[in-house]
Parts: sequence; C-alpha cells; structure tokens
Amino acid sequence: MRRRAFLSLVALPLLGAKVQYPEVKPRTLVFPRDHGAHPDFRVEWWYVTGWLDDTMGFQVTFFRARPEEESDNPSSFNPKQVLFAHAALSDPKRGRLLHDQRAARAGLSLAHVGTDRTEVWLDDWSLVQDGKRYNAKVVARDFEYDLNFFANEIVLQGEEGFSRKGHRPSEASYYYSRPNLHVIGTVNGRGVGGQAWLDHEWSSAYLAPEAAGWDWCGINLHDGQSLMAFRMRGKDGRVHFADPGVSFEPLRMWKSPRTGVEYPVEMRVKTFRHDLILKPLMDDQELDSRQSTGTIYWEGAVSAFARNNLVGKGYLELTGYWKPMKL
Repeated sequence: MRRRAFLSLVALPLLGAKVQYPEVKPRTLVFPRDHGAHPDFRVEWWYVTGWLDDTMGFQVTFFRARPEEESDNPSSFNPKQVLFAHAALSDPKRGRLLHDQRAARAGLSLAHVGTDRTEVWLDDWSLVQDGKRYNAKVVARDFEYDLNFFANEIVLQGEEGFSRKGHRPSEASYYYSRPNLHVIGTVNGRGVGGQAWLDHEWSSAYLAPEAAGWDWCGINLHDGQSLMAFRMRGKDGRVHFADPGVSFEPLRMWKSPRTGVEYPVEMRVKTFRHDLILKPLMDDQELDSRQSTGTIYWEGAVSAFARNNLVGKGYLELTGYWKPMKL
C-alpha cells in the first residue's frame, strides 16, 4: 500500500507555523512528472521488492516526509523535508532477514529528492530513474547491491491512481505500481537476475484512528498478470477497510525470537479474480526500523500458490502487530 503512507515517522522539534498539507482528491496522474517527488504532501515513498535467481528476496524503500511545523528560517539546517530509507535481503542461507536503515534531512549534501523523475538518495544509497530503467544502489552493514530494473507497464491503483485507505474522504493516497520489472545487477559483487515490483505512493492522510495497521501484498504472476491487495486492520481485531472482494485469512503464525511479536506469515488472499496461498521464503523476515521510522514490521518474500501449483512470487507486508501504527 505501500504501502506505507502511514508509517510512523520521527517527529522533529521545530518552532514555526503549522503546515497546511494539500488534500488527496481524484485527479489524472501525469507522467513522467508524477514519477518524481511531491514535496507539499505529508509523506511519500518509493518501494521496490523482488526475487533474485529464485533463491533470495530483496527490498529497498525510500521515504520522504514533510514535518508538521515549518520555520521561515532560510538556513540549510531547517529541515523542510526529511528522508528515510530501508533496505533488506532475505537469504535462507543466513536464516534471518539482513536489513539496514538510513535517515537524514534533505540538503547539506546528505540527502536529495528530485521532482521531475524518480531520483532520491541518502548518502551512498540511491534510487534513480532514467526513462524505463531504474537503478538502486545500497551499501549496508551486512550486504550491498547494485540493481537495474526495466519497466514497461504502469498500473494505476484504486480509482485511476486515487486509492482509498479508509471511510473518511481524507483517508486516501495517490498510488501506482510498476509490476513485472526485469532485474539485472549484483549482490555482494555476484551477478544476479530476477523479477521485481515498484510502488510509488504519496498522501497527506493520517492512519484512521480506528486502525492498527495493514496487510499488503504485491505478486508478479507467472502468466504475466499482477496482483496487489491490502486491508486495513482495526484495533478491535476486525477489518477496518478493504476494497470490495478482498480478504486476508491467516493460515500460520510465526513468533519473533527477538521482539516476541507474532505475525501471520502464511496467508490466503482472495479477490474477485484470484484465490492464492502465500508462503514465505523463510519465516524470519522481521524488520526493526525503530532507529528511523520508529516501528517494527514483517516484510518478506513469498511464493503464491493456487490449488497447490506455484503461480507467482512477490512480497507480503504486515504492520501494526507490534503496536498500533502512528504517523
């Protein structure tokens, strides 16, 4: 839903006027402009996940946040935009998720986000678009990768890119995906290939006060189709919001040995067109991002099955199981 318009963001102590964020209303998305950043909005992210050589998964996400208070001080130290990044590698040979994170204010040669194309970087991490090609570079503590993604289609999620996240008019985002990305690059210096999924989403909305978090999946199907589905979970344990026909049924739970949080790592996902069983590449794909976006969640590579037949691969994200999400 990326996924993630409502991820918890670190609040910065500023003295200034309250920012008036623009509302998310139905409109026509315009490309290539809408591949770039939308700095007036509260929060935005570019999210890439995928499978490499059918043996491991990867994830890299760049978040942009506009603080709630904004000073007129022209100093470069005045953080009008704050950037965060998460990167992870799911390698069953390691037995658990490898992940790292970054955070910095835009400017001062620390971080940058462009507005006319996808162009975002924090220090030596970057995601840059050149036409239909994207390149992601990450140098993390325990791994590094340099990956190229080649895109064709743009899928407008929701109502032509206007994606509802709740029952109130303000609970919405602009959201499009680029599924079925062809991947070529290196991981730890070794050549790899595979398939990936890119989401770009931006919003000014808070998470609905009744909601605890969400479940989301993006699946590249072997027949060339793609599936994105999500549900917002209420604090009462019931479904707070989901698109018509969408349901998530937990089939198996896994408990983290580090945090004690339990996640439904195996799911049955149903839509009007699909009925899939999602099984994780490995159970331990928990990401602790308390040093950047302030939350703990599960995000991992999964295989999709229909009637016991492997029909696709992608990613599953589970948030709000540690504690209710906050913006």
